[in-house]
Amino acid sequence: MSAPPFFQSAGRGNLKFWGEDDGPTIVVWQSLSELEQEHWSKKMGKSKDWVVWCRSREKDEEQRPFEVDEKEIFSNRSKQAKPKVGEKTDKKGGKGQSVRWKAWWRQGNIKCAVSEEYASCWVHQDCHVADEQKAALKKAAGVSGGKDECQVRLKGREHDHWMGMEIGMLGGYGFQSQVTAGDGSDKQGKIGAGYNNLRRKKKKQQCKVGREEEGSSSNRPELAAFLLALRDTPIKEPLLYLCDNQSLLKAVNR
Repeated sequence: MSAPPFFQSAGRGNLKFWGEDDGPTIVVWQSLSELEQEHWSKKMGKSKDWVVWCRSREKDEEQRPFEVDEKEIFSNRSKQAKPKVGEKTDKKGGKGQSVRWKAWWRQGNIKCAVSEEYASCWVHQDCHVADEQKAALKKAAGVSGGKDECQVRLKGREHDHWMGMEIGMLGGYGFQSQVTAGDGSDKQGKIGAGYNNLRRKKKKQQCKVGREEEGSSSNRPELAAFLLALRDTPIKEPLLYLCDNQSLLKAVNR
């Protein structure tokens, strides 16, 4: 199960992971089994406040239940812009790494791969979607270039998203002193470390760790990131440090 925690409820078929089965619903069609798809299709007729994200249907494929009387508000089947020299594309000319690697959970690898499928979004026929919203979807789908930089926004429509993520649920965004996240990297024998403070921005927040001939280690860059964060934190101020390395936590607890 990979539903972000900011959703008020989540589940599959009759199984509820958390929350109540009411209110607007987002369905990721390909994530459901045939039995779960059939179960949701029966419930679909009793509600109008749902959105289905799915792979676009090929011409020779059977029509899906939500396509019979409902309407498609988005599809990225439109002609793709010509890729730049050296830009990575899929077999159909699409750009952007938007899907997880196959069996990513076995390796703990959260890298994304280029999607080789088109996507569609469907809603109930009575649901009104403004042209501006449709245009915004198409614009977002056509964006190329580097990855987005995360910018925490605790006001407006993004409030529920950020407060529903792990840091928000742990009270990190409401912590009144220093909030810093750090991480280390080990790529082809080159190791580095970096950190980011929620409230104080600095240009240089990363460094190279050691020399290649010394060998690499997953613990070393994690400890280096923690050291960088400590050096940049006033000694009299409390620090909430966020990391994803168990060895670092054990080292701190000694």
